[in-house]
Amino acid sequence: MKNVRFLAMPLILLSLSSHAELNVLADLGGQSTQAIFDAVNRQDSPAPVSAPPAQGEAAMLPVITPEMSPGTVNPRDLQLPGIGALFIIGDDDVSRSWLRHNAQRLSARGAVGLVVNVDSQDALDGLRGLAPGMTLAPASGSDLARRLQLTHYPVLITDGGLTQEPAP
Repeated sequence: MKNVRFLAMPLILLSLSSHAELNVLADLGGQSTQAIFDAVNRQDSPAPVSAPPAQGEAAMLPVITPEMSPGTVNPRDLQLPGIGALFIIGDDDVSRSWLRHNAQRLSARGAVGLVVNVDSQDALDGLRGLAPGMTLAPASGSDLARRLQLTHYPVLITDGGLTQEPAP
């Protein structure tokens, strides 16, 4: 019996020392579970109501193209076969005035518009109201700005060049 007590004592001491601090051997990434525990801890308080996430075109807004701003564009010849007629505008006074002034000519050419700086769906809809029936899509103009060395808009880009004054 004495031998059993002698053997039991080290096992008890060993089990007491095994309750030491947990060591993390590997952290393989993944998502934090903190939100789950926060939700469990807040079960007695009502969940906050949030707006549903935007869908469709509204999910793409706002669009910001830091490389481009309203300003004067010097006309240039380009060789862009197959591009058709593409114009770039933003949601600003210069672009709205340009679009109002050139809407019929742009429409006659079948031009498609990219709105490269616009904050909201209401602002985009306002621009569309200035050019009924024309396609105006919110999109970043960063790639076009770099490739065509553009810093300003409004501008019309065709297979033969770029200009701010569309031909009649």
